[in-house]
Amino acid sequence: MDQHVTPLFTALKKHAAGNPVQFHIPGHKKGLGTDAEFREFIGDNALSIDLINIAPLDDLHQPNGVILEAQKLAAEAFGADYTYFSVQGTSNAIMTMILSVCSEGDKIIVPRNIHKSVMSAIIFSGAKPVFVSPVQDENLGIDHGITTSALEKALRRHPDAKGVLVINPTYFGVCADLRSIVDLAHSYGVPVLVDEAHGVLIHFHEDLPVSAMQAGADLAATSVHKLGGSMTQSSVLNLNAKTGLVNPQRVQTILSMLTTTSTSYILLASLDTSRRNLALNGHEMAARTIALSNYARDAINNIDGLYSFGKEILGTEATFNIDPTKLNIHVRHLGITGYETENWLREKYKIEVELSDMYNILCLITPGDTQESVDKLISALRVLSAIHYSKGEIYELKVQVPEIPQLALIPRDAFYADTQVVPFRESAGYIIAEFIYVYPPGIPILLPGEVITQDNIDYIIDHVEIGLPVKGPEDRSINYVKVIVEAEPIS
Repeated sequence: MDQHVTPLFTALKKHAAGNPVQFHIPGHKKGLGTDAEFREFIGDNALSIDLINIAPLDDLHQPNGVILEAQKLAAEAFGADYTYFSVQGTSNAIMTMILSVCSEGDKIIVPRNIHKSVMSAIIFSGAKPVFVSPVQDENLGIDHGITTSALEKALRRHPDAKGVLVINPTYFGVCADLRSIVDLAHSYGVPVLVDEAHGVLIHFHEDLPVSAMQAGADLAATSVHKLGGSMTQSSVLNLNAKTGLVNPQRVQTILSMLTTTSTSYILLASLDTSRRNLALNGHEMAARTIALSNYARDAINNIDGLYSFGKEILGTEATFNIDPTKLNIHVRHLGITGYETENWLREKYKIEVELSDMYNILCLITPGDTQESVDKLISALRVLSAIHYSKGEIYELKVQVPEIPQLALIPRDAFYADTQVVPFRESAGYIIAEFIYVYPPGIPILLPGEVITQDNIDYIIDHVEIGLPVKGPEDRSINYVKVIVEAEPIS
C-alpha cells in the first residue's frame, strides 16, 4: 500500500475547501458560533475539519470509505491484520479487547499492576480476574511485568481462562519475553491481549523491544498519542487474525458499542497523518529518540546521587528487554522523594515530568524532543544534585505489597451489590465494594469483591499516615470504606 497517502485527512481538507453550508452538528459551524478568543487561538483550519460522519467522510462505527482505507494503511504500518481507530484513548481499546473475549463468569489472567480500564472492563463483562503478581524491583522500588513461569502456573491452574492480558512495555519501559508468553498462552488455546499503551515506537525500530504484533499476540491496544505524534485521546487497536482466537467482527461490534457516535474527526485525522509519519519516518524518528535517550541516561548517571537504569538490569525473566526512551531517574540517594523532585523541577525550571513516586521520576523522551530540551533537563538535575547530594538522610527503600486478597465475589457483583459504609480500621473480614490503590508502587491493594485483611488495613494506614497517595475510595480520607452488606460467594 502507498503509505504516503492520507485518505481521511485528505477527504477532510477537500470537504472543508468546498466551503459547504452546514445544517448539521457541531453547532459552531466552522468556528462562526464559537467563542472568539478560543477561535483565534485554535484557528479556523482546525475548526473547519471538526465535522461529523456525513457521507463523504465515512463512519467510524461502520467504516466502508476513507476511514476504512486509513485503518487498512495503519494495519500495514503496524504489522496487523486489522487496525481499529479509537477516539476515546487506549482505555477504550483495552476495554474492547477484554469484552471481545470475556463474558459473564469467564476467567481472565491479568497482572496485578493493571490500568484501571482493565478493571472497568472486567466489571462490565462480569468476568473473574485471575491475578498474577508482577516482579518487584528491590533496587528501584518499581514493578516490572509478569514472567513466563508465573503465567505457566496460572494457566495450569486455570486452563479454561478466556484470555491473558500482558503489559508490554511497562510504564517504565521494561519488557518480559513476550514471544515466549504468547507461545505459552497459545499452547493452551488462550488469546493474548497486550496493553501496549507505551509502545507505539517499538513497531518501527529493531533496537527496541518486540511489538505485540511481531510477537504473535492476538490484540494490542496502542497509544499513538502518547509517543507517536497524534493528538491526545487518539489510539489504535491492532488485531492479529492468524491464530483464529479472536473474531474481528465482534471486535468491531464491541468497539462501536463503547464509542461515542459523535466521533472526533480531528482526532481521526491526527491518527491518519501520524500513521503516515511513522510508516515513512518511524525508523529515523525512533533512532533519533533512542540516541537522545542514551545521551541523557549517560549524563544523568554521571550526576552524583542520581541513577537511570539501562541494559545492565537485563538478564532476568522480568527484564528481558527495555525501551530506553523511558528515562526513569532514581532520586533516593539525594535524600529527597520523587514527588519533591517533580515539584522542584516544575517550580524552578518549568519542567514537567510524566510521573513521580517515592523514589523516582519518569521522563519520556519522544520524537518531539530536541537536544535543547534534553540538555535543559540534565542541567536542572545537576543543580538539584548540587543542592541535595550528601546533605541529608537517605530514604530506606521499602516497597512491600500485601498478599493478593481472596476474591470472594466477581468484581461486577461486588460493584453493583447492596453496600454499607464501615470504619476502615474495623473492616477486616468484609468484602470491599470499591478500589484502593497505594502509591508507590501504584498496584491496587483492594479491588471490588476481595476480602479485606488486617494486613491490608495496616499497610494502607501506614501510607496514609506518612502522607503518601492513597486513591480510589469515595472517602478520600480513608476513614470509611464501602463494603458488601451480604452476598453469596462464588465457588
